Amino acid sequence: MTDTGESKNEQLARNVNELLSELRVAQAGVQILFGFLLAVVFTNVFRDIGGFEKALHVTAVLLASSATALLTAPAAWHRVLFRGGHRERILRVGNRFVLVGLVCLAAAVTVTVALIAKVVFGTVAMIVLGVAVGIFFGAVWFVVPLRMLTRSSE
Repeated sequence: MTDTGESKNEQLARNVNELLSELRVAQAGVQILFGFLLAVVFTNVFRDIGGFEKALHVTAVLLASSATALLTAPAAWHRVLFRGGHRERILRVGNRFVLVGLVCLAAAVTVTVALIAKVVFGTVAMIVLGVAVGIFFGAVWFVVPLRMLTRSSE
């Protein structure tokens, strides 16, 4: 029995379900961003932008694609492996994939905001907004929880 009164298998099942539920939120964000990135290619404005902006766009698409693969991997693994007693491995490796997937998602959003700022306002706005969004994601998604963790262990 664990501290929660669950068997090890029950705790693993609950933890896998929690992971998969959390992924639904992140996946929605990736899907919306990915849809936007795909649709923008077919606009007249996109055809007129320069090579640098197109490179930023492809970078954002690749980051969003990577985030999609990484954030959906644990669900696919669960489907393939759930009967084989591999929940602990799914959780351990899946957690790493999710963290890297969240980094890719944050980077994709950051690059997308930088691209929009570049097209609308120019290079300085691209740098300022790109850095600001990147710092904001890093702080809210990673620094704050890590500080919470260190404070709870004191």
